[in-house]
Amino acid sequence: MAGKFVLKASGDQFMFNLHAANGQIVLTSERYTTKAAATNGIASVKQNAANDDRYAMSDDGLRFSLKASNGQVIGVSETYSSASAAREGTQGVKRAAAEALVDDQT
Repeated sequence: MAGKFVLKASGDQFMFNLHAANGQIVLTSERYTTKAAATNGIASVKQNAANDDRYAMSDDGLRFSLKASNGQVIGVSETYSSASAAREGTQGVKRAAAEALVDDQT
């Protein structure tokens, strides 16, 4: 089973989660004001996920964010139990985003 993006309405806004093949959420987006903007966010994750330079670790090393080429945060991770687990989480994003389809639940 491949990873998938789950696109959802959140109140009057839109957001997505990237799920790994095992169903766990590996990346959560910000809230977008339009569905089109959220869909563009998904495209940006697909475009940037493979690039190691796009990941920024938190100061404590337990979380990471994925950034676009312009430096804007596209998505953030959960809080991991260790820095090594967080680094492995970036690999999970890479694997999941590569072939992920969109499950539009809006």
